Amino acid sequence: MACLVAPLRCTSSHSHLTLSFSISKPPIGFGAKLSSNAAVPTSRLVRNSMSQPAAEANSDTSKSETPPDVLVQYVVLRRDLIDTWPTGSVVTQGCHASVSAIWSHKDDPHTLQYCSPENIDSMHKVTLEVKGEPQILNLSEKLTAGGIAHKLWIEQPENYPTCLATKPYPKSAVSAYFKKLKLCK
Repeated sequence: MACLVAPLRCTSSHSHLTLSFSISKPPIGFGAKLSSNAAVPTSRLVRNSMSQPAAEANSDTSKSETPPDVLVQYVVLRRDLIDTWPTGSVVTQGCHASVSAIWSHKDDPHTLQYCSPENIDSMHKVTLEVKGEPQILNLSEKLTAGGIAHKLWIEQPENYPTCLATKPYPKSAVSAYFKKLKLCK
């Protein structure tokens, strides 16, 4: 979607600096078509002095609620394969597990929200690693025991587990299962 950003407006006083900008619909004939009821988002950044409480300076933000729990899909790869297989082959295994976990739960409310048109370009995935086959099998057993839907990808015709991926979940519902694992680098 194309959009125009209005020029930055800056106002200043001794106690704080306010920066604001707005994003508006493009003129007719410019870029993608927008519906006539599309919202026009605006944003305001406020920097307060140390002597002025934030709630006084910007009462709009003091009423904000805690953001909703982000939906995330966890993908876990085997470090022993990362070290010995071509990188593309390992990435492909993770892709297989990810797509399979999503497709197998395509009617799940979290999966539908995760893959919705408004969220499709902002998916959250966390890619982690375990040492080898015993660890990935152990993780899969723990997830199964905890009722966490996932796909353990078994590479064929070799018939051994290469990685796993969860279906999308609120991060707070599943992060405890993965807290001891390292980010895959």
